[in-house]
Amino acid sequence: MTHEEMNPTIGKILENIERVMIGKRNVAELSLVALLSGGHVLLEDVPGVGKTMMVRALAKSVNAKFRRIQFTPDLLPSDVTGVSIYNPKELEFQFRPGPIMGNIILADEINRTSPKTQSALLEGMEESSVTIDGVTHRLEKPFFVMATQNPIEYEGTYPLPEAQLDRFLLKMKMGYPDVAEEMEVLNRAQTSTPIEELEAVIDLDDLRELQENIKLVTVDDTIKRYIVDVVNETRSSSNVYLGASPRGSIALMKAAQAYAYMYRRDYVLPDDIQFLAPYVLAHRIILKSEAKFEGISAEDVMQRVLARVPIPVQRLVK
Repeated sequence: MTHEEMNPTIGKILENIERVMIGKRNVAELSLVALLSGGHVLLEDVPGVGKTMMVRALAKSVNAKFRRIQFTPDLLPSDVTGVSIYNPKELEFQFRPGPIMGNIILADEINRTSPKTQSALLEGMEESSVTIDGVTHRLEKPFFVMATQNPIEYEGTYPLPEAQLDRFLLKMKMGYPDVAEEMEVLNRAQTSTPIEELEAVIDLDDLRELQENIKLVTVDDTIKRYIVDVVNETRSSSNVYLGASPRGSIALMKAAQAYAYMYRRDYVLPDDIQFLAPYVLAHRIILKSEAKFEGISAEDVMQRVLARVPIPVQRLVK
Protein backbone atom coordinates (compact mmCIF):
# COMPACT_ATOMS: atom_id res chain seq x y z
CA MET A 1 0.00 0.00 0.00
CA THR A 2 1.10 3.58 -0.65
CA HIS A 3 1.33 6.62 1.60
CA GLU A 4 -1.65 8.08 -0.29
CA GLU A 5 -3.88 5.29 1.03
CA MET A 6 -2.86 6.06 4.60
CA ASN A 7 -4.30 8.32 7.24
CA PRO A 8 -2.55 11.62 6.31
CA THR A 9 -1.06 12.23 9.76
CA ILE A 10 0.28 8.69 10.09
CA GLY A 11 1.58 8.85 6.52
CA LYS A 12 3.63 11.94 7.41
CA ILE A 13 5.16 10.15 10.40
CA LEU A 14 6.11 7.20 8.20
CA GLU A 15 7.61 9.48 5.54
CA ASN A 16 9.66 11.15 8.26
CA ILE A 17 11.02 7.82 9.50
CA GLU A 18 11.86 6.76 5.94
CA ARG A 19 14.15 9.76 5.60
CA VAL A 20 16.42 7.92 8.03
CA MET A 21 15.51 4.26 7.54
CA ILE A 22 16.07 2.93 4.02
CA GLY A 23 13.94 -0.01 2.89
CA LYS A 24 12.44 -0.81 6.30
CA ARG A 25 8.88 0.33 5.70
CA ASN A 26 7.34 -2.88 7.05
CA VAL A 27 9.24 -2.52 10.34
CA ALA A 28 8.33 1.17 10.56
CA GLU A 29 4.63 0.41 9.96
CA LEU A 30 4.57 -2.34 12.58
CA SER A 31 6.35 -0.08 15.09
CA LEU A 32 3.63 2.52 14.52
CA VAL A 33 0.95 -0.14 14.99
CA ALA A 34 2.43 -0.95 18.40
CA LEU A 35 2.84 2.70 19.40
CA LEU A 36 -0.69 3.66 18.34
CA SER A 37 -2.32 0.67 20.06
CA GLY A 38 -0.41 1.20 23.32
CA GLY A 39 1.76 -1.91 22.95
CA HIS A 40 5.49 -2.62 22.91
CA VAL A 41 7.92 -4.23 20.45
CA LEU A 42 10.66 -6.83 20.79
CA LEU A 43 13.15 -6.48 17.95
CA GLU A 44 15.45 -9.46 17.50
CA ASP A 45 18.36 -8.84 15.19
CA VAL A 46 22.12 -8.55 14.89
CA PRO A 47 23.90 -5.26 15.78
CA GLY A 48 24.27 -2.50 13.22
CA VAL A 49 21.07 -2.85 11.18
CA GLY A 50 19.51 0.38 12.47
CA LYS A 51 17.45 -0.58 15.52
CA THR A 52 18.53 2.47 17.53
CA MET A 53 18.04 4.77 14.54
CA MET A 54 14.51 3.46 14.06
CA VAL A 55 13.46 4.28 17.62
CA ARG A 56 15.16 7.69 17.61
CA ALA A 57 13.45 8.60 14.33
CA LEU A 58 10.08 7.54 15.73
CA ALA A 59 10.62 9.58 18.90
CA LYS A 60 11.69 12.68 16.97
CA SER A 61 8.73 12.38 14.60
CA VAL A 62 6.21 12.61 17.46
CA ASN A 63 8.23 15.05 19.60
CA ALA A 64 8.55 12.49 22.40
CA LYS A 65 11.13 12.17 25.18
CA PHE A 66 13.54 9.47 24.02
CA ARG A 67 15.53 7.40 26.53
CA ARG A 68 18.03 4.64 25.82
CA ILE A 69 18.90 1.98 28.38
CA GLN A 70 21.92 -0.21 27.63
CA PHE A 71 21.28 -3.43 29.50
CA THR A 72 24.39 -5.02 30.97
CA PRO A 73 24.93 -7.87 33.48
CA ASP A 74 25.68 -5.41 36.31
CA LEU A 75 22.65 -3.14 35.71
CA LEU A 76 20.41 -2.79 38.78
CA PRO A 77 16.62 -2.25 38.83
CA SER A 78 17.19 1.21 40.34
CA ASP A 79 19.36 2.09 37.31
CA VAL A 80 16.19 1.66 35.23
CA THR A 81 13.43 2.99 37.47
CA GLY A 82 15.26 5.62 39.52
CA VAL A 83 16.16 5.89 43.17
CA SER A 84 15.27 7.86 46.31
CA ILE A 85 18.25 9.82 47.66
CA TYR A 86 18.37 11.47 51.09
CA ASN A 87 18.74 15.24 50.96
CA PRO A 88 20.29 16.43 54.25
CA LYS A 89 19.28 20.03 53.60
CA GLU A 90 15.61 19.19 53.20
CA LEU A 91 15.78 16.31 55.72
CA GLU A 92 13.87 14.07 53.36
CA PHE A 93 14.27 11.54 50.59
CA GLN A 94 13.94 12.89 47.06
CA PHE A 95 13.15 10.78 44.04
CA ARG A 96 15.64 10.85 41.16
CA PRO A 97 13.85 9.42 38.11
CA GLY A 98 15.56 6.78 36.00
CA PRO A 99 15.63 6.48 32.20
CA ILE A 100 12.30 4.64 32.19
CA MET A 101 10.66 8.01 32.84
CA GLY A 102 10.32 8.89 29.17
CA ASN A 103 7.83 8.43 26.36
CA ILE A 104 9.77 6.22 23.96
CA ILE A 105 12.32 3.86 25.47
CA LEU A 106 14.98 1.82 23.68
CA ALA A 107 15.82 -1.17 25.91
CA ASP A 108 19.01 -2.28 24.19
CA GLU A 109 20.03 -5.96 24.54
CA ILE A 110 17.43 -6.67 27.20
CA ASN A 111 18.57 -10.30 27.48
CA ARG A 112 22.02 -9.26 28.76
CA THR A 113 20.76 -8.17 32.17
CA SER A 114 19.47 -10.16 35.13
CA PRO A 115 15.81 -11.25 35.40
CA LYS A 116 15.39 -8.90 38.38
CA THR A 117 16.36 -5.89 36.27
CA GLN A 118 14.31 -7.13 33.32
CA SER A 119 11.26 -7.30 35.59
CA ALA A 120 11.69 -3.63 36.57
CA LEU A 121 11.21 -2.64 32.94
CA LEU A 122 8.43 -5.16 32.39
CA GLU A 123 6.47 -3.80 35.37
CA GLY A 124 6.50 -0.40 33.72
CA MET A 125 5.36 -1.90 30.42
CA GLU A 126 2.47 -3.78 31.98
CA GLU A 127 1.32 -1.43 34.73
CA SER A 128 2.35 1.97 33.28
CA SER A 129 3.96 2.64 36.66
CA VAL A 130 7.03 1.73 38.71
CA THR A 131 7.32 1.19 42.46
CA ILE A 132 10.35 2.55 44.32
CA ASP A 133 10.64 2.21 48.10
CA GLY A 134 6.96 1.37 48.33
CA VAL A 135 5.89 4.48 46.41
CA THR A 136 4.17 4.08 43.02
CA HIS A 137 5.19 6.51 40.30
CA ARG A 138 2.96 6.75 37.23
CA LEU A 139 4.64 6.81 33.83
CA GLU A 140 3.77 9.57 31.42
CA LYS A 141 1.60 8.55 28.48
CA PRO A 142 2.24 7.70 25.75
CA PHE A 143 4.77 5.11 26.95
CA PHE A 144 6.34 2.86 24.34
CA VAL A 145 9.21 0.38 24.71
CA MET A 146 11.21 -1.13 21.89
CA ALA A 147 13.45 -3.83 23.36
CA THR A 148 16.22 -5.45 21.34
CA GLN A 149 18.09 -8.69 21.68
CA ASN A 150 20.88 -10.30 19.68
CA PRO A 151 19.82 -13.76 18.41
CA ILE A 152 23.43 -14.85 17.75
CA GLU A 153 25.31 -14.36 21.01
CA TYR A 154 23.83 -16.29 23.92
CA GLU A 155 26.86 -16.51 26.23
CA GLY A 156 26.20 -14.60 29.45
CA THR A 157 22.59 -13.78 28.53
CA TYR A 158 19.29 -14.26 30.36
CA PRO A 159 16.62 -15.24 27.81
CA LEU A 160 13.23 -13.70 28.49
CA PRO A 161 10.81 -16.27 29.94
CA GLU A 162 7.70 -17.00 27.88
CA ALA A 163 5.50 -15.18 30.40
CA GLN A 164 7.57 -12.02 29.86
CA LEU A 165 7.66 -12.38 26.07
CA ASP A 166 3.87 -12.27 26.27
CA ARG A 167 4.11 -8.64 27.42
CA PHE A 168 5.28 -7.54 23.97
CA LEU A 169 2.57 -6.79 21.44
CA LEU A 170 4.84 -7.61 18.48
CA LYS A 171 8.08 -9.42 17.86
CA MET A 172 9.91 -8.82 14.59
CA LYS A 173 13.23 -8.70 12.79
CA MET A 174 14.75 -5.95 10.64
CA GLY A 175 17.11 -7.94 8.45
CA TYR A 176 19.96 -6.67 6.28
CA PRO A 177 19.29 -4.14 3.50
CA ASP A 178 19.68 -5.23 -0.11
CA VAL A 179 22.54 -3.88 -2.26
CA ALA A 180 20.65 -0.84 -3.60
CA GLU A 181 19.39 0.08 -0.13
CA GLU A 182 22.84 -0.21 1.42
CA MET A 183 24.29 1.97 -1.36
CA GLU A 184 21.67 4.61 -0.52
CA VAL A 185 22.61 4.36 3.17
CA LEU A 186 26.23 5.10 2.26
CA ASN A 187 25.28 8.01 0.01
CA ARG A 188 23.24 9.66 2.74
CA ALA A 189 25.83 9.06 5.45
CA GLN A 190 28.61 10.52 3.28
CA THR A 191 27.30 14.08 3.32
CA SER A 192 25.01 14.35 6.34
CA THR A 193 23.53 12.74 9.41
CA PRO A 194 19.84 12.31 8.51
CA ILE A 195 18.64 11.73 12.08
CA GLU A 196 19.94 15.13 13.20
CA GLU A 197 17.92 16.88 10.48
CA LEU A 198 14.65 15.20 11.42
CA GLU A 199 11.87 17.42 12.78
CA ALA A 200 8.64 16.56 14.59
CA VAL A 201 5.54 15.96 12.48
CA ILE A 202 3.07 15.88 15.40
CA ASP A 203 3.25 16.44 19.16
CA LEU A 204 2.30 14.18 22.05
CA ASP A 205 -1.23 15.59 22.32
CA ASP A 206 -1.83 14.63 18.67
CA LEU A 207 -0.45 11.16 19.35
CA ARG A 208 -2.71 10.67 22.35
CA GLU A 209 -5.68 11.70 20.21
CA LEU A 210 -4.71 9.12 17.56
CA GLN A 211 -4.51 6.44 20.26
CA GLU A 212 -8.03 7.30 21.43
CA ASN A 213 -9.40 7.29 17.87
CA ILE A 214 -8.06 3.80 17.27
CA LYS A 215 -10.23 2.43 20.08
CA LEU A 216 -13.31 3.45 18.05
CA VAL A 217 -12.43 1.19 15.09
CA THR A 218 -15.18 -1.42 14.70
CA VAL A 219 -14.33 -5.10 15.18
CA ASP A 220 -17.31 -7.15 13.96
CA ASP A 221 -18.22 -10.36 15.80
CA THR A 222 -17.18 -12.28 12.67
CA ILE A 223 -13.66 -10.87 12.99
CA LYS A 224 -13.57 -11.52 16.73
CA ARG A 225 -14.56 -15.12 16.09
CA TYR A 226 -11.82 -15.39 13.44
CA ILE A 227 -9.26 -14.09 15.96
CA VAL A 228 -10.44 -16.60 18.57
CA ASP A 229 -10.35 -19.45 16.02
CA VAL A 230 -6.77 -18.57 15.00
CA VAL A 231 -5.60 -18.38 18.61
CA ASN A 232 -7.38 -21.64 19.47
CA GLU A 233 -5.70 -23.35 16.54
CA THR A 234 -2.28 -22.49 18.01
CA ARG A 235 -3.30 -24.46 21.11
CA SER A 236 -4.24 -27.59 19.15
CA SER A 237 -1.30 -27.67 16.73
CA SER A 238 0.68 -30.92 16.94
CA ASN A 239 3.96 -28.98 17.03
CA VAL A 240 2.97 -26.71 19.92
CA TYR A 241 3.47 -27.49 23.60
CA LEU A 242 1.67 -24.36 24.80
CA GLY A 243 -0.47 -22.13 22.60
CA ALA A 244 -1.26 -18.43 22.76
CA SER A 245 -3.26 -17.13 25.72
CA PRO A 246 -6.34 -14.86 25.70
CA ARG A 247 -3.89 -11.97 26.06
CA GLY A 248 -2.75 -12.88 22.54
CA SER A 249 -6.34 -12.58 21.28
CA ILE A 250 -6.66 -9.11 22.81
CA ALA A 251 -3.28 -8.05 21.41
CA LEU A 252 -4.21 -9.21 17.90
CA MET A 253 -7.52 -7.32 18.03
CA LYS A 254 -5.88 -4.08 19.21
CA ALA A 255 -3.10 -4.32 16.63
CA ALA A 256 -5.68 -4.90 13.90
CA GLN A 257 -7.64 -1.81 15.00
CA ALA A 258 -4.48 0.31 14.74
CA TYR A 259 -3.58 -1.17 11.34
CA ALA A 260 -7.07 -0.54 9.96
CA TYR A 261 -7.00 3.06 11.21
CA MET A 262 -3.62 3.61 9.57
CA TYR A 263 -5.26 2.82 6.22
CA ARG A 264 -8.30 5.08 6.73
CA ARG A 265 -10.72 2.32 7.69
CA ASP A 266 -13.07 2.35 10.67
CA TYR A 267 -13.43 -1.43 10.56
CA VAL A 268 -11.09 -4.45 10.69
CA LEU A 269 -10.76 -6.90 7.77
CA PRO A 270 -9.71 -10.58 7.84
CA ASP A 271 -6.66 -9.51 5.81
CA ASP A 272 -5.51 -7.38 8.75
CA ILE A 273 -5.63 -10.42 11.02
CA GLN A 274 -3.73 -12.57 8.54
CA PHE A 275 -0.98 -9.98 8.11
CA LEU A 276 -0.52 -9.27 11.82
CA ALA A 277 -1.02 -12.72 13.37
CA PRO A 278 2.56 -14.01 12.85
CA TYR A 279 4.04 -10.88 14.46
CA VAL A 280 1.57 -10.89 17.36
CA LEU A 281 1.29 -14.60 18.12
CA ALA A 282 4.50 -16.41 17.09
CA HIS A 283 6.45 -15.35 20.20
CA ARG A 284 3.54 -16.34 22.44
CA ILE A 285 3.64 -20.05 21.62
CA ILE A 286 6.05 -22.67 22.97
CA LEU A 287 7.11 -25.37 20.52
CA LYS A 288 7.58 -29.01 21.39
CA SER A 289 11.20 -30.12 21.52
CA GLU A 290 10.61 -32.51 18.58
CA ALA A 291 9.44 -29.58 16.42
CA LYS A 292 12.54 -27.56 17.30
CA PHE A 293 14.73 -30.58 16.48
CA GLU A 294 13.08 -30.82 13.06
CA GLY A 295 13.84 -27.14 12.41
CA ILE A 296 10.23 -25.97 12.62
CA SER A 297 9.90 -22.36 13.79
CA ALA A 298 7.03 -20.58 15.50
CA GLU A 299 6.59 -18.55 12.30
CA ASP A 300 6.20 -21.81 10.33
CA VAL A 301 3.53 -22.94 12.77
CA MET A 302 1.66 -19.64 12.41
CA GLN A 303 1.58 -19.94 8.61
CA ARG A 304 0.12 -23.45 8.93
CA VAL A 305 -2.41 -22.23 11.49
CA LEU A 306 -3.58 -19.42 9.19
CA ALA A 307 -3.84 -21.87 6.28
CA ARG A 308 -6.07 -24.20 8.33
CA VAL A 309 -8.49 -21.68 9.82
CA PRO A 310 -11.32 -20.75 7.40
CA ILE A 311 -11.38 -17.07 6.43
CA PRO A 312 -14.75 -15.44 7.17
CA VAL A 313 -16.53 -14.25 4.04
CA GLN A 314 -19.69 -12.82 5.60
CA ARG A 315 -20.87 -11.31 8.87
CA LEU A 316 -22.32 -13.44 11.62
CA VAL A 317 -26.12 -13.24 11.73
CA LYS A 318 -27.29 -12.53 15.27
